[in-house]
Amino acid sequence: MRIGILGLQGAVREHASSLSRLGIESRVVKRVGDLSGLDGLIVPGGESTTISQLADGELLEQLRATAHEGFPMFGTCAGMILLAKEVDGRPSKAIGGIDIAVARNASGRQVDSFEASLDVDGIGDDVPAVFIRAPYIVRSGPDVKILARHDGVAVMAREGNVLVCSFHPELTDDVRIHRHFVRMIEGRNVGKEA
Repeated sequence: MRIGILGLQGAVREHASSLSRLGIESRVVKRVGDLSGLDGLIVPGGESTTISQLADGELLEQLRATAHEGFPMFGTCAGMILLAKEVDGRPSKAIGGIDIAVARNASGRQVDSFEASLDVDGIGDDVPAVFIRAPYIVRSGPDVKILARHDGVAVMAREGNVLVCSFHPELTDDVRIHRHFVRMIEGRNVGKEA
């Protein structure tokens, strides 16, 4: 298995390290050709506007198409913003692979960053999460499954082939969320949902 990590900005090395601890090979994706031969893609945290601007039109168009064709994607923080269909009350111009609306920086400014332990459906009740200017899910479509909440607000969700979270699992030593994504891919590869 080989998982790509969108490498335009953000916590690329940290995601690669998490995958490596699971024995999974990763590749940095910066151009359309880099998507070839991958089983899934992580869209990391960073600055969503910057990542959108750095992704040329062809790459963004290809990411949009592959998400809608069922290609497994996992977005963290800014990655969740890029994968959402609606951002701050407006339709997304980015990937839009999951039927959620998000509010940017809903958890506050950089100085308001915090860590929490979450109860994540199907993973555990003690999953460490690092929130840095985190977006929150403010609406979810009928086929979206909310996997975790913090203070009553949705912070992790899945719809089909797309998994998102508003926090940074790659900044912890816990690889259970990355393992969950790997299992999603494995389930797709054998023709069933994980």
